[in-house]
Amino acid sequence: MKKIVSAGIGGRNFSMEEDAYAKLKSYLNEFRRRADMGNMTSEVMDDVEARISELFSSRIYTSKESVSLQMVEDVISQLGMPDGNSDNENQSEEPKKEKKMEGTKKFYRDPDTKAIGGVCSGLAAYFDIDVMIVRIIFIALLLAGTAGFWAYIILWLVAPLARTSAQKCELRGLPVTADNMAKFTSSK
Repeated sequence: MKKIVSAGIGGRNFSMEEDAYAKLKSYLNEFRRRADMGNMTSEVMDDVEARISELFSSRIYTSKESVSLQMVEDVISQLGMPDGNSDNENQSEEPKKEKKMEGTKKFYRDPDTKAIGGVCSGLAAYFDIDVMIVRIIFIALLLAGTAGFWAYIILWLVAPLARTSAQKCELRGLPVTADNMAKFTSSK
């Protein structure tokens, strides 16, 4: 029988096996050391913990289930390190097959390049096209009638704003890894 500890990660409480907690704690300490982003390190760590919390929540099906060492290792391998290198503990193991991770795309309003509400810039980032093309389309729809106006207002109300670096990765279809999240942290 394994000892269970309670840990707060990303604003949520999880029951974790003691060895899983120790592994996650050492990963976060090593991540913080390697991040080396000065005063932005705290924001990066908050984003990483929030993403770890999301990943744990998606893997735990009941409130009585605890986070296992395997779950922690899966999350660590998914996120990686901010410098792109693997964890030192994994280097001693036999080489693993590299699997290409693909991110899921979700539509958000993009606050980084917004002009009014971020709808056009969000659509441009989601479909990977120039934001000016989307803006011209909306202006043409507005001049042709009120369809452009109402479409913009509805998208503005329905689509959430991409606030975290994980959401900005999802907007662009990038895998939510530490390396990709670091790209969007400096833009806050």
